[in-house]
Amino acid sequence: MVRPAAKRRAVGLVRKTFEKSERWACRVLGVSRATQRYRHRMVEPPGLIKALLTLAEQKTKRGYQHLYLLLRRAGHHVNRKRVYRLYCEHGLALRRKKGRKRCVASPRANPPRPSGPRQVWAMDFVSDHVVDGRRFRVLTVVDTFSRLSPGLLVEPNINGDRVAGFVDEIAKVHGYPRAITVDNGPEFVSNALDRWAHLRGVELHFIAPGKPNQNAFIESFNGRLRSECLNANWFESLAHARQLVEDWHRDYNCSRPHSSLGGLTPIEYERKHHQQLRTLSLD
Repeated sequence: MVRPAAKRRAVGLVRKTFEKSERWACRVLGVSRATQRYRHRMVEPPGLIKALLTLAEQKTKRGYQHLYLLLRRAGHHVNRKRVYRLYCEHGLALRRKKGRKRCVASPRANPPRPSGPRQVWAMDFVSDHVVDGRRFRVLTVVDTFSRLSPGLLVEPNINGDRVAGFVDEIAKVHGYPRAITVDNGPEFVSNALDRWAHLRGVELHFIAPGKPNQNAFIESFNGRLRSECLNANWFESLAHARQLVEDWHRDYNCSRPHSSLGGLTPIEYERKHHQQLRTLSLD
């Protein structure tokens, strides 16, 4: 079915090309002249348009279907077709390059700067293999304030549901962060993780494609994990890999001093921060 707007554009193009009348163009194209007089009379609610533009600015990697779900969550009674029409009218469609990466029309907002632990975490993946060639992945998580790593997950395959479940596990000990900075991998842009973040009240901040420096804390952490553990050991099995990674993880949190933390370990730095807060509260 051809939309009336498309018919009007086609008639206008024929008229301009052949310098003919509207009646002639409609007869050639087999279009009723009534379609040229039709004008859209519905007035869109300003609150809906404002909400859509705000969500599109915040979720620059998501298409109209995702924005439709977010609008429904926010209490806007709107159907998918209306969201798609407004999405197109306001030029919110994602632009694609000719390569494999996707580019968006507007820049991303910078993630919040943490003022204490358990505010902003960063997540990413590294991979390696055991002696028989089977590959495994490591989900890495680090607190961008204290550099403490709440946990590492070693599995052959990790999808969005497993990522969400693992964060729930470590949150039982460390609490939920306010925001998590991630890249645009399929596990992080999945509906499962998005649904989990919405239910837990956690914001997901996505870095720009091809800009790993925007998630520098996790890149630095992954570099240490790679050089000090993964490249330094020969893993006999998946269980062996889990044990060695956990040993390194414990040493990193409790024994490894950081120059950026004044020579303290992540555990010591968090304790010092809490002591300072208690001192200020007593004063």
